[in-house]
Amino acid sequence: MGQSQIKSLFLLIIVLISCKQSEKDLVVESQINKNQDQPNIVLIMTDQHQAEAMSIVGNTNLHTPNLDKLAKSGIRFDNAYVTFPLCTPSRSSLFTGKMPHSLGVNSNTEGDNTLNKKDKELGLGNVLTKAGYHCAYGGKWHAHEAAMVEGNGFEKIADFGDIPLAEKTIEYLKSRKDKAQPFFLVTSFDNPHNICEWARNQPLPYGNVPSVALNETPELPINFKKSDAFPEALQIEQTTNKKVYPTQHYTEEDWRQYRYAYYRLVEKVDKEIGKIMDAIDNLGLRDNTIIIFTSDHGDGNASHGWNQKTALFQESINVPFIVNYKGKNNAREIVNSTLISNGLDLYPTVLDYAGISVSDTFLGKSIKPLIAGKKDYEKHDHIVVETKFEGKQAYGTTGRAVITEKYKYVVYNWGKNREQFFDLQNDPYEMNNLIQSKEYIQHIDEFRLKLINWCKQTKDTKFLKQTVLPSNSIIQSNELFDKSY
Repeated sequence: MGQSQIKSLFLLIIVLISCKQSEKDLVVESQINKNQDQPNIVLIMTDQHQAEAMSIVGNTNLHTPNLDKLAKSGIRFDNAYVTFPLCTPSRSSLFTGKMPHSLGVNSNTEGDNTLNKKDKELGLGNVLTKAGYHCAYGGKWHAHEAAMVEGNGFEKIADFGDIPLAEKTIEYLKSRKDKAQPFFLVTSFDNPHNICEWARNQPLPYGNVPSVALNETPELPINFKKSDAFPEALQIEQTTNKKVYPTQHYTEEDWRQYRYAYYRLVEKVDKEIGKIMDAIDNLGLRDNTIIIFTSDHGDGNASHGWNQKTALFQESINVPFIVNYKGKNNAREIVNSTLISNGLDLYPTVLDYAGISVSDTFLGKSIKPLIAGKKDYEKHDHIVVETKFEGKQAYGTTGRAVITEKYKYVVYNWGKNREQFFDLQNDPYEMNNLIQSKEYIQHIDEFRLKLINWCKQTKDTKFLKQTVLPSNSIIQSNELFDKSY
């Protein structure tokens, strides 16, 4: 073998070692704790389900007995947020533990919505299969295909659609009842997403919602009216895309009917979830099954005159998140207000319960220690939500929200009133934008810097160019640009 061949071989070995090391740094470590029992894990998802849409939170406009029961015998996290208030980006995060911009999944639009092969290989289904789990998926996938496809580590037990998803799920549970192999089951419902069809005055895929007299509909939310500081970019996106936002000429009565229909759709899916919970109990699976419930995003539901998602309002980004293990009723409901990013934290949490170590390069945190009551749990200081308006009629508006337990900072990439700052403890409905307040300028500058640092840390270079420098910054805006345009 000549010197040039030896040199080439040496370089090839170095490259392979580097790739392997890089992969190890990024992915789930293969160490499985063989001394730990691997419980069954059931993930139940709904679509477009805002955190406020459960009766257990005090909402008297609907009745969700099954979700209430799940929360009363588990832990409900009331400060849970999505990584992106739109189906494909959010769901891609949930199953990989990464931010959408890191995955290159920035919308539902073709070409902007596809997971690459490596990220798919590191998805929950593939990782848990390698760890000895039987993984099954029923219902809506949308990461990016509508229903589950090969390559994600799951056996498909039901197509996209809420009928007969619960029944197919129960069939699967019966088939696994006496098997020693643990299972990871995802049941993903479409509702209350049918509010999109309702708003367009179209037939609903799983049965229509009968209209009622106005006095039977919910009142408008306290934050129904748009503020004087409503972001210009959002107003233009809403006005332009009439099919997504067909509510521009809604009367207040129309909005009340919208809210009535939305809550009925939540009740409809709650009934289906109840069937699955009863089956888990009746089959004797509850004692060794963790049940997790969440959603991919919420819905405007008339707040700020908004329907649908994508905007960074609380109603669209704050979602239910319930973890239930052993299924014993608590003396009182346990509510935890720790900041949760469901798209980042679900992934390490599921793997932690399965006894699989996760690389510390992941941004998310397993909440298993938090559920176990560990005092030294290191909470998120803040979480970030991103968004992008995409489609034929859209203007491509992007935005980021930085959220702590007390404050929320929002910035869109263009337009008047593109910055917002809210004191969530005193103004949970986001009615008073404090961005011009001299009293809050120190906090505002801290959040501006948090976002800049986040964009640098996560290589969010496209949005880094759109951030706002702190008022006391000593650097110039050109330093935010990796290239001028």
